[in-house]
Amino acid sequence: MTKIIALFNQAGGVGKSTVTQNLGYHLALRDHRVLLVDMDPQASLTIFMGIDITNLQDTIYDALIAEEPENENDRVAISIYPEQLHKMSLAPSSVALANAEIRLATAIQREFRLKEILEPILDDYDFILIDCPPSLGLLSINCLVAATHMLVPIETQYKALMGTDMLLGTFRTIRRKLNKSLAIAGFLPTRYWSSNSMDRHTLESINSQLSQIGTVFSPLPRATAVSEASQYGKPFMEYIKKKSENHLAVLAVFDELSLAMEAL
Repeated sequence: MTKIIALFNQAGGVGKSTVTQNLGYHLALRDHRVLLVDMDPQASLTIFMGIDITNLQDTIYDALIAEEPENENDRVAISIYPEQLHKMSLAPSSVALANAEIRLATAIQREFRLKEILEPILDDYDFILIDCPPSLGLLSINCLVAATHMLVPIETQYKALMGTDMLLGTFRTIRRKLNKSLAIAGFLPTRYWSSNSMDRHTLESINSQLSQIGTVFSPLPRATAVSEASQYGKPFMEYIKKKSENHLAVLAVFDELSLAMEAL
């Protein structure tokens, strides 16, 4: 069964796109067939994969707003980049996706649009990772309705922890009304600096408050090279040449995550 994992947090800047890219890459290294779906109008994941979004002809936006086929047995085709990128497939995004919520506002069963688009290709992939937008709008709802699991990157900052009540409320609503099989894959603390007392205190709070709800994974350390790799359009492992202790800690987290996703 294909595992569809939505990386979701209504807060921005928590590392969703970076984690999506690198988790997918580590799963691909383990011989899994991986599709990344960029559902964020900022298209960060698409850019991180080395794509020039100004030259894209078809994106996830085109599939989301496509008219229903006249033949009820036909399906809307999802737009997948023609070449594999770093051993993965990609359904790219663009800024046009910002208009999707308006276009879908009056559509019948609009919350199920992404789920319907993905269904015909499920057998082609072992993992589908969805990079969700930093909002609680219709696009994020589509992501959670399509997903089998929700993975939550959460920055080790107190303000970020405070926002989890709203996030978990959204999760419960989706489970109750739209996707009864949705499960929590876990929580990933991000941008962690072990020398910072506030980060350490927040990490303790994350563990104490969220470990009863789902697995809290080892924190992803802050590392300038992680951001640099994304800017150069490469997964972290492909980018770094000399592996410092901090770099090895980052790779260990992605390995831990990929093993945990296999075990779901």
